[in-house]
Amino acid sequence: MKIRDVMTNPVIRIDPEESVAVAARTLAHYNIGALPVCGGDGSVCGLVTDRDLVTRCLAAGRSPASTPVRDVMTVGLVTARPDMDAGAAAHLMGRQQIRRLPVVENGRLCGMVSLGDLAGKEECAYDAGDALTEISSGLSVRD
Repeated sequence: MKIRDVMTNPVIRIDPEESVAVAARTLAHYNIGALPVCGGDGSVCGLVTDRDLVTRCLAAGRSPASTPVRDVMTVGLVTARPDMDAGAAAHLMGRQQIRRLPVVENGRLCGMVSLGDLAGKEECAYDAGDALTEISSGLSVRD
C-alpha cells in the first residue's frame, strides 16, 4: 500500500503570515491538530500544531491576534512522497518521533498522512502500532 492510498487530500493549510488566532480557529473549525504552513506556490515551509500555539505563543505571553504563524511553526519537516510505501512511512514516523507527515510531490503539498490514517488500514495497522510504541517510548534520533 502506498501513501497516496491513505493520505488526506485535499489538505487544509495556512499561510505563514496568517495570525496564530486564525490558525487556532482553523484547527478548531476542522477539528484537526495540525496545519501545514504553505507559501503561495504550495511549497511546505512548516507545520503548526495546537501544541505549538500553546507553547510558543500563549505560554510565551504573545498575542495570538498579532503573532504570525511563521513565528511559532515547526520547521525542518520530515515529509513523504505519495509513492512511498505506507509501512516505510510508519517506520519513518516512529524513528523521527512524529505523528503526522506532509506528503509532497514536485515540491508542493499534495496530502497529509497521520498515524491514525495508517492504523485504520489493516495492511498498515501493525507498522502504525510499532511507530506509536516507538514514539511513546521516547526513543528518538532527532536532535
